[in-house]
Amino acid sequence: MYAERRLLRPDLLPARVLRRLLHPVSRTVLFVCVENAARSLMAEAFFNADPPPGWHAVSAGTAPGAAPNPRTGPMLREVGLEPPAHPPQALTEQMMTEAQIRVTMGCLESASCPARLKERPLIDWELPDPARGSDAEFRAIRDDIRHRVENLRRSLGPS
Repeated sequence: MYAERRLLRPDLLPARVLRRLLHPVSRTVLFVCVENAARSLMAEAFFNADPPPGWHAVSAGTAPGAAPNPRTGPMLREVGLEPPAHPPQALTEQMMTEAQIRVTMGCLESASCPARLKERPLIDWELPDPARGSDAEFRAIRDDIRHRVENLRRSLGPS
């Protein structure tokens, strides 16, 4: 019987898929906030929407919430993205060790932020928690995160 062979045609693959096939993911950006319910989830979604070759992002919280902030998903959908599939998750030592870049969202002054974060090389974006603001303030923080993530991606290589 004739066996049909399906060939991988690079000209038919989306650029994002083709890049991942040509450049396996091996380096990690870790986004950390307190609850992993808004800021870090949005940063992860923006980064992973178009990561530089060989990079991907994960996010976690120092005191993770039970669920994402109810405005996080709708605010991301407004700009054409879906939130990460995982629920808020706890920051682990393994995440800290495996990440090449660690970005905190302004939680370094919080009592819930473990001291070990301060002992690691990291970038602190010092962003306010959008959960405490109006929808307009939430959008402004979302847009600030998007801009910062775009700059970070550019610094890591072509997308």
